[in-house]
Amino acid sequence: MQKFNYYSPTRIVFGAGTSNDTGSLIKEFGVKKVAVIFGGSSAKKSGLLDLVEERLQAENIEVLLLGGVVPNPLLSKAKEMVKKAHEFGADFILAVGGGSVIDTAKFVAIGVANPDTDIEEFFFQRKKVESSIPIGSILTIAAAGSETSDSAVLTDDVTGSHIKKGINTDFNRCRFAIMDPELTYSLPKYQIGAGAADIFMHTSERYFTNILGNHLTDEMAEGLFRDIIKFGPKAVKNPTDYEAMSEVMWCGSVSHIGLTGLGSKGDTPRDGDWSCHQLGMALSSLFNSTHGATLSAIWASWANYVKEENIERFANFARKVYGVVEADDKKAADIGIERTVEFFKSVGMPGSLHELLNREVSEKDCEDLAINCSYNKTRSIGSFKSLDYNDMYNIYMAAR
Repeated sequence: MQKFNYYSPTRIVFGAGTSNDTGSLIKEFGVKKVAVIFGGSSAKKSGLLDLVEERLQAENIEVLLLGGVVPNPLLSKAKEMVKKAHEFGADFILAVGGGSVIDTAKFVAIGVANPDTDIEEFFFQRKKVESSIPIGSILTIAAAGSETSDSAVLTDDVTGSHIKKGINTDFNRCRFAIMDPELTYSLPKYQIGAGAADIFMHTSERYFTNILGNHLTDEMAEGLFRDIIKFGPKAVKNPTDYEAMSEVMWCGSVSHIGLTGLGSKGDTPRDGDWSCHQLGMALSSLFNSTHGATLSAIWASWANYVKEENIERFANFARKVYGVVEADDKKAADIGIERTVEFFKSVGMPGSLHELLNREVSEKDCEDLAINCSYNKTRSIGSFKSLDYNDMYNIYMAAR
C-alpha cells in the first residue's frame, strides 16, 4: 500500500425527498443570506427552486436567486454572479443543478470571500485560493461529481484565450450534497448518457496511472466501472428507473470523491492521468461540445496511443471489468478498449470526433485542437504517458 493523504468533508444526504431538508441543513451553519445558483428554466418549472426558497425562508434565511449558468460554464457569468452575491451580502452559496452550476458556485463562493480580487486571478492561478464562503449543493444531474470534488472548471470567455480549465483546492469542497435521484427523472437521455461517460472517465483517469500497488483502491475502481456499465444503459433506457438512476448518481459522486485515486509516493492522493479530460476540454472550448461526449469520442484513440506504456494495466482492466479471458495481454487490452467503445455507444455517446461533431474533421481542426490543448505548445499533459503538442495532434487525428 502506497502512502496517501485522503480528505473528504462533504456530508451526503441521499434519497427521495431529501431536498426538503435544505433549510435545516443550511441553518446549521448559522447563515442569514443565501445566494442560490442555478441554470435554466427547468429548475423553476419543476418546482424545485420554489421548494428550496420556501424551505430557506421558513428558517428566516434571505434568498437571492441567480440563474443563467450554461453547459461549459463561463467565467463572465461567474464574475457577474460574484458581484450580485457580494452586494446581497451572501454568507452561503447553494448550487441547484449539475456540474456546471456547482463549478460556477464554487468560483462565486471564492469571489465573495475575496471581493478585492478579480476571480480571473484564481482562474489563471496567478493567485492561490486562501478563503471561500461555504457551499452546498442539490444535485439534479449525475455526471461531473463536482458535489464531492475539490475541482471547479470554467471556460474563459473574458480574455480571449477560449481556454477551459479548472482549479483544485479544498476550499471548493461542498459542505453538503443533497442527492435525490428523482430530481433526475426529467433529464434528456443524451444528458444521462453523457453523465455516465463522464463518470466512467473520472474513474479511468485515476485508474490508468503509473502509481500502482493500492489493491483495494483498484478493486473499488473496477467495481465502479462494472456498476456504471451495468446501470448506465438502464438509466438511459428508462430515466424513471429509481434503482438505475440512484446507482448512476452515487457512482458519479464516488468517482470524483477521491476513493478511486488513493495511493501515491508522496503525501497527496494518486491524481491519475487526466489526458482525456484535457483533450476533451479543448473540444468543448472550440466546439461547445457536451463534456461527457468529448471524453467518449477521444478515449479509444488515447488508449491505443498510450497502451504500450503498460499493456498489463490495460489487460487487467479488460479482465477485471469485462471478464475477458484472453491470456495474451495485448489481445486482452485491445478487447477491453473495444468493449469500452461499445459501452459508450450503449449510452448514446460518440466513439469518434466525426460522430461527436456530426461532420468530417480536418487536419486543421486537429491542429487547432492541439494548439488549444497545449496552450499554444507551452505545456504537456498526462502522467501515464506525457503528451506534448505532437502527441495531442496525433491522438486527435486518430480519433477522426
